[in-house]
Amino acid sequence: MNLDEFDHHTPIEGTTFFDGKMAMIGYPLNKMCFSFNKAAAREAYLADPEGYMESFGLNEAHKAACRNKNVLEMIAAGGNIYYLAKFAGIFKLNMQDIGAQQTGVTVEEFKEKLCRHGD
Repeated sequence: MNLDEFDHHTPIEGTTFFDGKMAMIGYPLNKMCFSFNKAAAREAYLADPEGYMESFGLNEAHKAACRNKNVLEMIAAGGNIYYLAKFAGIFKLNMQDIGAQQTGVTVEEFKEKLCRHGD
């Protein structure tokens, strides 16, 4: 493939395109997740999730995705996966949990699928 001919803005089915607009929409969410680099921030979030989200100015889509602990909803609300990994870690969500969310199956079904494919 000639990269000069590649359309960098062609959406891939089932994905959320993360561009400058999405970065601005997700800024409060990503800023909050970045704060989780510090143990005190993680503890503060767990002690009062609603107050912590409010202190970063999260909108209702951000808050709902956080309440649901759903990484895909967070991405759709402008979240950047690198920052969202910080959020997932608070709740001990691993890649299999996230993979199950992405494929719409239970974690157990996702693990079985991985085992069947030898991944």
